Amino acid sequence: MTTTAAPWTVAVLGPGGVGGLCAGLLARAGHRVICLARAQTAAVLNERGLTVRSGVFGDFTARVEADTELREPVDALLVTPKETGLRAALDRVPREALGEGLVVPLLNGFEHVDVLRERYPAEQVVPGTIRVESTRVAPGVIEHGGLNARVELASSTAPHARVERFAAVLRESGQHVDVLPDETAMLWGKLSFLLPVALLTTRYGVPVGEVRTAHRDRMLAVVGEFAEVSAAQGAPLDVPALLTFIDKVPAETRSSMQRDAAAGRPLELDAIGGALLRAAARHGVEVPRTAGLVAEVAEVGAPGALDG
Repeated sequence: MTTTAAPWTVAVLGPGGVGGLCAGLLARAGHRVICLARAQTAAVLNERGLTVRSGVFGDFTARVEADTELREPVDALLVTPKETGLRAALDRVPREALGEGLVVPLLNGFEHVDVLRERYPAEQVVPGTIRVESTRVAPGVIEHGGLNARVELASSTAPHARVERFAAVLRESGQHVDVLPDETAMLWGKLSFLLPVALLTTRYGVPVGEVRTAHRDRMLAVVGEFAEVSAAQGAPLDVPALLTFIDKVPAETRSSMQRDAAAGRPLELDAIGGALLRAAARHGVEVPRTAGLVAEVAEVGAPGALDG
């Protein structure tokens, strides 16, 4: 049970792999959780609860509430759908219903932060990242593999004390959480790993280990271009540290974008590759190797992969 002064009410927009895991852990810890989803998924969650299967957290079923839209104020809203469905999903959360709750996106890329601050008060938006291997295998059923979920939070607009309080709530649920001082560095730090790994594993249909060996020259070129854009954005990249990290990833690892491509699902290519190309253009940085790779992945992926 929670050890905070009182249980929180947390809405989870998009109870898929990431959102479903967070929802289950928070509900198990004693918080009230409202999952916002399509009508069919909401009906399953209301009837059966949310089942999590995890080597780290154990196997359990948690009772959650579910609805097709938010109808009351909450303490926090976790925003976890894929970027390809983000704007439609946000229609489930009317500004007037949110109240003063924090808005915490755990999404890939960085452009979604401006979208959220245009829709909701900036002082309530707390960008986040999450590193976790978690999959929704059926409505209301989540399988979590690998290590513990690692969450990072940082906000240039929300009061630090509020960010710390929510971080404590997540920690109590079992997740590893760090509160960082710089949201730009946080978001670009995750993207620095995600972009080369996601694009190259998807382009060639191979795991990370083969990217590191058979396609290392191309990986190094993309990382180099990314570092130029990241520096121009105000988030200098430690390239040797990034390459060391990539080299330590288990060789058999496949990216979520790669799995989406194999399953014929829309790709988050615009949020990852497209966003980098737009940032490069704004700063006048040439990124020909990355641009070529993004175009090739668009051919591999589902139609509309680069729609902005």
